[in-house]
Amino acid sequence: MIYQGFAIMILIVFYAIYIGKMIGQRKKGIQTDQIAKGKKDKKLMIVEILMKVATYSIVVVELISIFKNTSTMPNLIRIVGIFFGIIGDIVFGVAVYTMKDSWRAGIPENDKTTIVTDGIYILSRNPAFLGFDLVYIGILFMFFNWTLLIFTIFSILMLHLQILQEEKFLPTVFGDDYIDYSKRVCRYIGRKR
Repeated sequence: MIYQGFAIMILIVFYAIYIGKMIGQRKKGIQTDQIAKGKKDKKLMIVEILMKVATYSIVVVELISIFKNTSTMPNLIRIVGIFFGIIGDIVFGVAVYTMKDSWRAGIPENDKTTIVTDGIYILSRNPAFLGFDLVYIGILFMFFNWTLLIFTIFSILMLHLQILQEEKFLPTVFGDDYIDYSKRVCRYIGRKR
């Protein structure tokens, strides 16, 4: 029962941050959700559609896994899952806050944004995606089952493919600033020498 409580709180906090940011930006006239919207390259559109399917479907599988409360993992791994989930919430929240009004879900066609390279972005080029991954892995560790494992891998893979698409797009918007930044900071975590 304690794992269920932690898992539900982790998901509530995570999606409250996500939805709260979207609502806050909408009040400013900013369209946050750009996933699979507009006229985009076919490959990008496919990646974004699959990412949307993955990130929506994993929530359903996570909730079913939480309510079934079955896991083959020892308690130590389940406790590690709690910590991963909490750290994922923190990383995601700090990433979204630091990005301010430049945060988007998906690749925007025409939005004017600024490059953010301070705060948590000193340690990761993609801390919001890292937050997603940590939450997904945390829930998996708490409620391991094969279906959840498959959906977790699929979701993390689709988020990674989205990152790769963004890495092609960002130099066209931010030029040398992004290229220099990507030479200093790792995709997920760490700084380059």
